[in-house]
Amino acid sequence: MNDEGFYGCTSCGEEIVVPLDLIAGSQQEYVDDCPVCCHPNVIHVEIDGAGDVRVWVTRKERVDRRKGLASCRRRRSTY
Repeated sequence: MNDEGFYGCTSCGEEIVVPLDLIAGSQQEYVDDCPVCCHPNVIHVEIDGAGDVRVWVTRKERVDRRKGLASCRRRRSTY
């Protein structure tokens, strides 16, 4: 089983690689900002009994876009 998944950002379309936490359960959902455009995505992960992984995203709307984008830019600039 692979420990990485891929999804296309719902905003910019960039293909993003995400690490998979295989011990976090067979169904996972979390929010993460796109490292390219900083828009939030709800990431869904399903792992079936055979160990096959499915990753997909849905769009997450921000309440205060200016605050969220600023924090994303600060976080990215430290890489």
